Amino acid sequence: MSRSARLVATARPFLLALALTLVVTACSGPGGAHATPGGEGVGDPYFPEAGNGGYDVTHYALTLTYTPDTHALTGTAQITARATRDLSAFDLDFKGLEVKSLTVDGRKTSWTRKGQELKVHPPSALPKGKAFRTTVRYSGTPETITDPDGSEEGWLRTADGALALGEPTGSMAWFPGNDHPSDKATYDITITVPKGLQAVSNGELRTETTAGDGRTTYSWRMTHPMATYLATVAIGHYDITRTTTKNGLPVYVAVDPEEAAASRKVLARLPEIMEWEEYNFGPYPFSSTGAIVDRRGDAGYALETQARPFFPGAPDTATLVHELAHQWYGDSVTPKTWRDMWLNEGFATYAEWLWAEDHDGDTAQQTFDALYKGDYYDDKADNEAIWAFPPADPTSAAHISDSPVYERGAMVLQKIRRTVGDARFYDIIQGWAAAHRHGNATTADFTAYVEKMAPGKNFDGIWKNWLYGHGKPPRP
Repeated sequence: MSRSARLVATARPFLLALALTLVVTACSGPGGAHATPGGEGVGDPYFPEAGNGGYDVTHYALTLTYTPDTHALTGTAQITARATRDLSAFDLDFKGLEVKSLTVDGRKTSWTRKGQELKVHPPSALPKGKAFRTTVRYSGTPETITDPDGSEEGWLRTADGALALGEPTGSMAWFPGNDHPSDKATYDITITVPKGLQAVSNGELRTETTAGDGRTTYSWRMTHPMATYLATVAIGHYDITRTTTKNGLPVYVAVDPEEAAASRKVLARLPEIMEWEEYNFGPYPFSSTGAIVDRRGDAGYALETQARPFFPGAPDTATLVHELAHQWYGDSVTPKTWRDMWLNEGFATYAEWLWAEDHDGDTAQQTFDALYKGDYYDDKADNEAIWAFPPADPTSAAHISDSPVYERGAMVLQKIRRTVGDARFYDIIQGWAAAHRHGNATTADFTAYVEKMAPGKNFDGIWKNWLYGHGKPPRP
């Protein structure tokens, strides 16, 4: 090797090291060297693709225009979030609609799509702790999604408009987001519809304006954290009633004219039910209440959409009690995963039992006994279905809304009540709602809370046999 060749050979390691240093320096700026893509799901036991890792959404600003005649939806979603780790890319849940453009902090951004995943590739890495805003413009014909249990959600067409319902994963059919109950955020939802139609959503109506083009725009705001599955939009012809409860809480009720007569009597009890629930469950967690009543057949179920539950046709009193109770248990205290669904439905079902007990119906213990004996329902199969699986461990995604989650979940609460007595029991359920107000919780959080609130009491048998046990528990 010549001397000049030796000098070149000697220089190469130095030049390589210098190049590597420059690369590391360039990438080790905030979020660079260790940035990785966010997860495509949060690992929910029943919906593993739901939600996304790497960030936390703090606010959604949704601007929508819908034309019922053509079923065309145009939307802009501004999603404000904070990175929870150094992110080189992140996912949004979004299904069906066409993405027209996408920016992160105002900079054009590339994206890819696969199934329900919209993967965003920001121009530069997002460091942990950084607040950033993603703007997605989209359009198309929104989809109706069929759940594992056969029910329909997402964007539902109605006779005179549309209805958006999201439990458990339907919200991704009409806006991109982190579609899992563990990530809650505040919302601004603005909907423009043809003049003569109303658009109802969560929270408070801020403005209603009609433009010269014959369209009316409704702007709604939900200032308290809300899970994506609780967001709703109802578009159609409605009779609107605005009142207040005795303590001044605004009540906004929207009823399809075809259901007005049948709904009038039960909806008149809404303020009374709210007062009763506040007495039993503690201060109401939101800044307004109300209801949306659409036509029978527009959906196959009622849903506790936040601050304004939805009903397909005039509800009975028990159903109204149930969905309003969810405002405490499910909407304010939201399950961390879909396995914890009984924390929603067991509590709301038990609210029905308490209402009956306080209004000359069966006591909660009488209802419990009828369920245990198998003579609560006329149909034998319905009575046996209660014992199909433990309320805290549904067998699959298709069963998270089955009877054990509701009735047997309520039976767990009655067992706790009998163990601790009425005074301590109401301390527990009110304290639970207060301790996790506007947050998320798991079944383990609940059992630990009960044990903390009732020291010296043994709950092992309740947890083992009633909450987690398979089959019908031993005779109580």
